[in-house]
Amino acid sequence: DGAIASFDRFLAELPSGVQLFSLLRAQPGLIRLFANIMGSAPRLAHILSRRRRLLDVVLDPQVMGGELSGAAIDELVANAFAAARATGFGDPIQEILDTARRIGSELAFLVGVRILAGSISATDAGMAYATIAERLIAALFAEVTREMEEDHGRVAGGEAVVVAMGKLGGREMTATSDVDLILIYDFDPTVEQSDGVKPLSPPQYYARLTQRLITAISARTAEGSLYDVDMRLRPSGQKGPVATRLSSFTNYQASEAWTWEHMALTRARVVSASPEFTTRIESIIREVLTRRRDPAITANDVADMRRAIAQEKGETDYWDLKYASGGMVDIDFIAQYLQLVHAHDKPDILDVSTVQVLENAARLGVLPQSQAEILRAAARLYHDLTQIL
Repeated sequence: DGAIASFDRFLAELPSGVQLFSLLRAQPGLIRLFANIMGSAPRLAHILSRRRRLLDVVLDPQVMGGELSGAAIDELVANAFAAARATGFGDPIQEILDTARRIGSELAFLVGVRILAGSISATDAGMAYATIAERLIAALFAEVTREMEEDHGRVAGGEAVVVAMGKLGGREMTATSDVDLILIYDFDPTVEQSDGVKPLSPPQYYARLTQRLITAISARTAEGSLYDVDMRLRPSGQKGPVATRLSSFTNYQASEAWTWEHMALTRARVVSASPEFTTRIESIIREVLTRRRDPAITANDVADMRRAIAQEKGETDYWDLKYASGGMVDIDFIAQYLQLVHAHDKPDILDVSTVQVLENAARLGVLPQSQAEILRAAARLYHDLTQIL
C-alpha cells in the first residue's frame, strides 16, 4: 500500500508530457526498479518526485553502468560549470552553486539506486559518495579561489589545500554524511598583503577564502544544499581560526594536539592542492602518525575518549550502529589505536580505510587473524546496513 501510494504521488507530480508508461512498457526491467524505489526507499522516492530531472537518470539504460570515476566527474563538472558561467546572468557564481547541487543530487541518487539494486557493495558506495563529494569540493574551491583573486588579488608564494577528514577522508560516506574539512595554507613570509585592488593580509585572505568555500558547499539555494560542513577537526577546534598556516599546523600537531586529534588525523586525505603542496602536507601528516608512542598511555587516552563519547551519546541502544557498545566507533578506535602505536615500526599499517587498516594489521602480525576477521566482518556488516538505511 505504501509503495502504491508513493507511486501515485510521484505520478501526480509528473508533467503531462512524460510518457512514463510507454517507457516502462519498452523497458520492463525498470518496473522492478521503480517498485523497489517506491516500496523500500522512501527517501529516494521523495527525491525522485521532487526532482523530476532524475527520471532521466533512472530511465537511462546506463543507470547501472555509468562511470562514477573521479576523471568522469571532473569532466562532467567542468563542462557544466563552463556552461553556468556562460549563461549566468548578473551573478555567475550563483548559477555555479545551483549547478553543483544538481550534479551532486543526481550522482548521489544514482549511487542510491545502485545500492538498492544490489549492483554495488557498501564499500563501493562509500567510495562513490566520497568521490562525488571530493570532486565537487575541489571544483568549488577552484571557483571561490578564482573569485577571491578577482576581488583581492593573489598572495605571493601562497597556496592552500583542502584536507578531508572523517568519513570523507576515509571514503566511507553515506547518502546523508556531512563533510569534515580543514584548510591549510602557506605563503612567502616576506609578503604582508595580497596584490589586488582591495588587499588583505595573508591570514585574512585565507580565512575569507575558507568562509567562501564553506558557503559554496553548505548554503541553501533554489536547488537545496550540497553538504553540511564540519570544521571542528581543525587545530584548536571551534576556538581556532578556520584556516591554519602550515607552520602552525605542524607545530600544533607536534606539541599541542591530543591523542584523539592524532586518531582523527589517521583519516586525513588531501582533496585539492598542487602535487607539490600535497606531498608536503602528506609528509607532515605521515611524520606525525609514525612518531613513537607509549602503547599504555595511548591505550588509556583512546579508552578515555571512548568513555567520554559513551557518556555524551550513550552506548546501550544496539540499533545505534555507530555509538552502541561494540559498534562502528569501537572498530574505528581499534584501527586508529593500532596505527598510532605501530606505525613507527610498521608504517605500512597506515590507511584511511578502517577495513584496510585491519587487513594491514593482520598481515603485519600486530592483530591476530581470528580477531581481525571478527572486526572486518562486523565493519562490513555495519557499512552494509548504514548504506541501506
